[in-house]
Amino acid sequence: MTWSTLGERFILTVFGESHGPTIGSVINGCPAGLSITSQEIQKELDLRKPGTSKVTTQRKEQDRVEILSGIHNDFTTGAPISMIIHNKDTRPKDYANILKTPRPGHADFTAWEKYGGFNDSRGGGHFSARLTACFVMGGVVAKKLLDKCFNTEIIAYVKEIGQINSLPVDFKSAKKNRYSHEVRCPDLKAAKKMSNAIIKAKKQGDSLGGIIECQIINVPVGLGEPIFSALDSEISRAMFSIPAVKGVEFGRGFESAKLLGSENNDQYVARKNKIRTKTNNSGGILGGISNGMPIDFRLAFKPPSSISKTQSSFNLKTKKAEKLVVKGRHDPCVLPRAVPIVENVAALVIADHGLRSGHIPSIL
Repeated sequence: MTWSTLGERFILTVFGESHGPTIGSVINGCPAGLSITSQEIQKELDLRKPGTSKVTTQRKEQDRVEILSGIHNDFTTGAPISMIIHNKDTRPKDYANILKTPRPGHADFTAWEKYGGFNDSRGGGHFSARLTACFVMGGVVAKKLLDKCFNTEIIAYVKEIGQINSLPVDFKSAKKNRYSHEVRCPDLKAAKKMSNAIIKAKKQGDSLGGIIECQIINVPVGLGEPIFSALDSEISRAMFSIPAVKGVEFGRGFESAKLLGSENNDQYVARKNKIRTKTNNSGGILGGISNGMPIDFRLAFKPPSSISKTQSSFNLKTKKAEKLVVKGRHDPCVLPRAVPIVENVAALVIADHGLRSGHIPSIL
């Protein structure tokens, strides 16, 4: 059993470390006959890659995808799809001082305890957000599969950074404007304020968190399994695999705790001979099963733990307290680069349940 694997029928396994030679993805279970090109995968990777703006890390990685198997003449073959990215801009020396002194907020201490100090801690090793490029590679294939089978569309965007919130936005406007600003917020006035706040925090040696919203349309009714494989619980589980995610809510989420049942219930109506609801307080999922309405959820991201301020830590060898200054190149806010990650992780879960439910055939 591997713990770096997601899915039951559309199965993604990721491997590699932040400062190792390569990172990669292996997909098992993708139907044969799906049209997919390396250019399509690269386009999504370019949205996530570092060093593209002043509000992200200045680590320069081109993140060029190399397809090793499972895709031939731009079609999936039914065999495992394996893809890799070579790490180019690594600086292991930046992490010499944290090999025995864990960084506050990171997995350094817990990984040390779990693996007896044998883990690769450079840049977080296998726990690094660098591995989210592997999520994107797999997610692009899942996105293409969902588009072909259901015309499913998935969009995510930054809703809030620090204390700066954006105005509510509909699906069409969010889709059009979410990449119009480096912050990936469709409310361009709020985006400018967010950008300034990120730059200010960076200059102060600090970082900012925030909220990303994701909407998924054209999801068939019936995806999700009862009790422990509920669609919302499996989306949540997958989203918590993204480093820095600390909370998730669907539909009205925590706000629904303040409502009356008569206010929160989504009443049914008929639209084009299909059963739909007047409102979508449930976020498109009832009883863990998709109901045909848009799936709507929000994720809370903590501020990045790597900051340049002096912090208190502990030497794992000497058992004495130490002061620590984190070196290296880090995102002052992860949300702008997390937008395509959220979209593609969502696609992985929906594609898996599409196959599990029989809505997606084994040959296209």
